[in-house]
Amino acid sequence: MNVMIVEDETLLAMELESEIEMAGHRVTGTAMNREQARNLTEAHRPDFAFVDIHLQDGPTGIDVGRDLASQGIPYVFVSGNIKKIPEDFAGALGAIEKPYTLNGMKNALAYISATVAGEGNVAPPASLLAKPSLTKPSP
Repeated sequence: MNVMIVEDETLLAMELESEIEMAGHRVTGTAMNREQARNLTEAHRPDFAFVDIHLQDGPTGIDVGRDLASQGIPYVFVSGNIKKIPEDFAGALGAIEKPYTLNGMKNALAYISATVAGEGNVAPPASLLAKPSLTKPSP
């Protein structure tokens, strides 16, 4: 899976990149603001993205998320303030709260990989606050 990271804190982006690569995926690049995210998406359309809410240009991560959702690119918010996520999750699959544990990120990444691959029978791990529609039982 080709993954884009949208994170303005360099050390956190590097840590996340390492986790993604250890899980067998490829990082297409890291963006630190909305414009960089747009450019990176155009240059290397990712299969998935991790998006922080607060970036170099302010709280534009939600806008980045909406941009990704409009292009059909699944993503998850990774943020220290998940209360800022809109009720509709701005199209995100869910959110991972910072600080996260390495094991929590590994479990979330396994779930995300399965979801992106179309395996709908996988339950989200505790480390991932899943979008409410993903956790409701079907009628």
